[in-house]
Amino acid sequence: MFYIFSLIVSYLLGSIPFGLLVAKLFNKGDLRKVGSGNIGATNVMRVGGLRLAGLTWILDMLKAIIAVFIGRYVGGDAFGAWCGFAAIIGHCFPVWLKFHGGKGVSSLFGVLLAINPILFVVEGLEWLIVALGTGISSAGAMVVFCLMPILGFVISSGVGWAFLAISLLCFVKHRENIIRLFKGQESKIEWKWKK
Repeated sequence: MFYIFSLIVSYLLGSIPFGLLVAKLFNKGDLRKVGSGNIGATNVMRVGGLRLAGLTWILDMLKAIIAVFIGRYVGGDAFGAWCGFAAIIGHCFPVWLKFHGGKGVSSLFGVLLAINPILFVVEGLEWLIVALGTGISSAGAMVVFCLMPILGFVISSGVGWAFLAISLLCFVKHRENIIRLFKGQESKIEWKWKK
């Protein structure tokens, strides 16, 4: 019963649309109607600049971190990772927004940080190198998705399977980005502090 309750709470935490709330709080409009239409940090950066995107990223990470801590308290690291997965499901398919949410990258990094800070640093550096090198955020994310299960299995099989589930979900949510990457049509990152 505690396990099911923990997963439900984790999903509801993940469903909090911080990107949408931050954009509205700072009078940047409804994220669903501007930019890419996505409620994640990347779209916040398009309409509000790097400062608001950073705030959104931190809040989206935080909800995943709390979910992992809940799961870890109930059932250890492996269940903590599964609660992190539930939070990412909530982020991608929030009940409050008719299941139309973000793509999970910021919350994924929250899971990494909560499970093992070293993994967070490794994946974060990789994302920065690829994203800055190519100018394309999603290119860095793709490499993160590929490495995450491998790093998870280094910790334990339970964490590895949870990380694999997270990676597959994020790949599915990025399917349009993948198509644009292959076509050479993916948009570049706009590194602006404030808009």
